Amino acid sequence: MTRRTRFHITAVLLCHLLLATPVFTSQSPPEPSSAGQEPASGSAPEGESVILRAREQEKSGERFELRGEVEILYGDFVLRADRVSYDAATGQATAEGNVRLEGGPHAEHIEATRATYNLRTETGEFEDVSGTIGVRLTGRSITLTTTNPFAFRGRRVEKTGPRRFIVHSGMVTSCEMPDPRWSFHTARAVIEVDETARIYNSTFRVKKVPVFYFPYAQHPVGRVKRRSGFQVPTFGTSSRKGTILGESVYWAINRSADATVGAEYWSERGWAQHGEFRARPSQTSRVYASYYGVLDRQDQDGQDVRFNAEGHFPRGFRGVADLNYLSSFVFRLAFTETFSQAVNSEVKSKTFLSKDWNGFFFNGFAARYQNFQSTTPGDVVTIWHAPSVEVSTVDQKLGGSPVYWSLDTSLGGLSRKEPAFRTSDMVGRFDIYPRASLPLHHKGWSFRPEVALRTTYYTERQVLTGGTLSTTDEAVNRRALETVLEVRPPALGRIFERPVRGAKLKHVVEPRVIFRRVSGVNAFPNIIRFDARDILSDTAEIEYGVVQRFYAKRVEPRPDCPALPQVSGPSYEEDVFGERPQVALEEEDCGPAEAREVVTWEVAQKYFFNEDFGGALVNGKRNVFTTSVDFAGIAFLTEPRRFSPVISRLRVRRGPNTDVEWHLDVDPKENRINASTALVNHRVREFFLGFSHAYLRTPGEIFVSVPGSVPTPDRFNQFRFLAGWGHPNKRGISTAANIGFDAHFNFLQYAAFQTTYNWDCCGLSMEYRRFALGQVRNENQYRFAFTLANIGSFGNLRRQERIF
Repeated sequence: MTRRTRFHITAVLLCHLLLATPVFTSQSPPEPSSAGQEPASGSAPEGESVILRAREQEKSGERFELRGEVEILYGDFVLRADRVSYDAATGQATAEGNVRLEGGPHAEHIEATRATYNLRTETGEFEDVSGTIGVRLTGRSITLTTTNPFAFRGRRVEKTGPRRFIVHSGMVTSCEMPDPRWSFHTARAVIEVDETARIYNSTFRVKKVPVFYFPYAQHPVGRVKRRSGFQVPTFGTSSRKGTILGESVYWAINRSADATVGAEYWSERGWAQHGEFRARPSQTSRVYASYYGVLDRQDQDGQDVRFNAEGHFPRGFRGVADLNYLSSFVFRLAFTETFSQAVNSEVKSKTFLSKDWNGFFFNGFAARYQNFQSTTPGDVVTIWHAPSVEVSTVDQKLGGSPVYWSLDTSLGGLSRKEPAFRTSDMVGRFDIYPRASLPLHHKGWSFRPEVALRTTYYTERQVLTGGTLSTTDEAVNRRALETVLEVRPPALGRIFERPVRGAKLKHVVEPRVIFRRVSGVNAFPNIIRFDARDILSDTAEIEYGVVQRFYAKRVEPRPDCPALPQVSGPSYEEDVFGERPQVALEEEDCGPAEAREVVTWEVAQKYFFNEDFGGALVNGKRNVFTTSVDFAGIAFLTEPRRFSPVISRLRVRRGPNTDVEWHLDVDPKENRINASTALVNHRVREFFLGFSHAYLRTPGEIFVSVPGSVPTPDRFNQFRFLAGWGHPNKRGISTAANIGFDAHFNFLQYAAFQTTYNWDCCGLSMEYRRFALGQVRNENQYRFAFTLANIGSFGNLRRQERIF
């Protein structure tokens, strides 16, 4: 090989090495510190390596000059730029041209034209900046590393610590960049990663249109943490309330408690006040209280107060308080925003302390029950249970014998008040109810004879004088002997080998016959009615019925079951109040194959040997006895009769997204339907449907408490219908409609139509709602809510009042 040839080969190899991208690794020492002083927060741990990549590089002592596709890898961060000057001794880097800083535990992504940044202290300054926090880009895919992704842009951004940014002359948003749908344009914003962004002198904009000025605002960044402050104002309109303006204050008392207090001004009616308090003093206790009141110019004002608490105490005791106060039924009809609550005339309060051990149950409680009979003031039935004690047991074996025994007993004071009847403030009642039974089995047959003694002592009795009920101090002791024989033949079953729609079916038939006799209740007209313990009457009856069950077990996979996607993102956990984000619905019938009950149908009837129930039945009146309530739940006794109505209870549950239930009571004596209740709920992916129908005949007298009050109708025939597409968190459009129709009076009681459109970071919901509740309320409401991700909602459509 000639000298000239060797020279050319050497030159080519050297030129090739100059074109390659060199990699330098520098072992950066820790920052010097004075004796006894700890390294500054964010300083590099000793031995952390820095990897430098660039097309061109120069080194002078500890200083590197890097040019062309520069990359500096340090820990979880990557600093990229066209040109970087890096001092390995101090960790200081000066970058210019297409500067990008990425990585870290919060997935920071910062783009700038120029930056000075210290790799060790994670501090620096960036110019002409746009950035995101909590969004990790992998090719074309986006992975959220926080529940609240956050974007910002500014003329200058300072990073004063590993988790702290200061944005000057810029904007912040939760929307996709570079053209966000909403943003806060601010002179200065201080961002604490995984905490909040404090925004000063900002203008809230929708697209590029200024909407509102905020001297100060806060925006969550990272996990949602509660902060005290003013909430987003509410405003709207109503045909009865007029223009609605409101504001609320939120107080994060501590980690386990918070409160909200606010008020609304109604131009046509007056003022409304509301408050809410929540607390979790411990993992096994909770407290919730709410207040809602109205100062009304049309004399329909009132208050609704609720208190709910639960706690577990030493030695296995559990305490619960559920207290409710309603000043008037007119107030509820006039101002409650949901139809089901507005027409509910009952107010229940109860508190108890309970404990169970070895099949024994102890319960000490106090309760108040109110039922508003009409909108007339004072037309209300109030029943008090003073502090009372109950002790009961499950079936217990009597020694080594085959006999089982159980006990149910109570001791307490009660009172009842209504316009035409009133007891003393304290009526004593003691009830003891021991039972013994002997279960027997023979060749698939089950026999259960049972005998029970019941004694109930009252310190007062009611008497009928001149057609008017009153009470006397004379005590009454009700004694009863109860005998029961329950016979259950062997269940009949068949398995169908041929699959139906990919599932194997099993049909089971379970007949039963029960004879019951109660005797000794000879003072039924003298018993004051407080609760279910007071309606026991003599009876001799036989109940016969059959239950049919269909079970299904899938043997073939559904062809339309999709493969479950692998979802990467944040791990959601319950917050301190037990609330969780809404998750997507599971696919119907796509789980593992297991037998489940899909159809249950029960048909039963009673035959009464004692037609007048030992003289307790009053002909022509509505009579409510234990035997009728336990069987049908609907009063049907208005005259002596042998046969009860035939009850039918049908439930179909095809899967987790389909549920059908129909209760029917047919009276063969009157040749009519006494009651019919149907419920249908169905969902197919984004589409959902709900339907209910309630038909009821109220036999006997029409109850009118106060002269001048409106009589109660003897027939109810009402329909409810709900249909919609989507859900509150669905991207794009979702819509739903809900109506309530009274077929007996032929008028629309209630109607609502709601539509929602969600973008990537905000959503708009609009709703029309109508109430027609007699003379008390005839109202059209127009409500809306403009929701900002991680911020709140403008408008007056509250989450708990939405259709879906």
